[in-house]
Amino acid sequence: MPVADPSTVYAATHVERAALADDLAGLTDAQWATTSLSDRWTVEETVAHLTAAASIGPWRWVRSVLGARFDFDLHNDRRLAEHCGATPAETLARFRAVRDSTTSTWGPKAAWLGEVVIHGEDIRRPLGLVRTPPVETTTTVAEFVASRDFTVGGKTVSEGLRLEATDGPFAVGDDPLVTGPTLSLVMVMAGRAAHLDDLDGPGVATLRSRIRGRPLENPASRTPPREAP
Repeated sequence: MPVADPSTVYAATHVERAALADDLAGLTDAQWATTSLSDRWTVEETVAHLTAAASIGPWRWVRSVLGARFDFDLHNDRRLAEHCGATPAETLARFRAVRDSTTSTWGPKAAWLGEVVIHGEDIRRPLGLVRTPPVETTTTVAEFVASRDFTVGGKTVSEGLRLEATDGPFAVGDDPLVTGPTLSLVMVMAGRAAHLDDLDGPGVATLRSRIRGRPLENPASRTPPREAP
């Protein structure tokens, strides 16, 4: 059964945060400075983004955006400054501190599970780290991402294709067929071209053409890199 109810989604989110924090323990400074799959952020900046996402509720988000006069770059700069530590170790400690947070802005809870699953893979893949979350978790995220364009354009990317997981029950859409691990399907729907080689089927060429040059995320949802001191 896919993860569905809020309490189970929160529990899965907490598991994924804890697993990511454990994977990051012991990274070198060079690894922390590695560019993540989200392109615009380093590994450390992506972790700080996840901390910010777990730390700001809807009304505080509104106040922050209003305070920035709807300048989302300024809004995100302020949130990044708040959650990025003076050292990578401090950034990681701040992320560990929100492991069990249930704080989020508006939107379906599956979106925030997707946030840590997708950005967790954004971080791990360039570092050569491997984690496959439970299939119930990846199935929930896949179903959510395929159903709408929220912070990523999953519905648009997958439209007119039949996506079928080889490791779980996720399946959506019509031919042409694309098959592969659920996590890889999620990442490709989120615009990550690095996972295209994990997929098979006649629809892969269509996915490749759709992802090429496509923004990975809604700019208003992203946290830009911190400025140099």
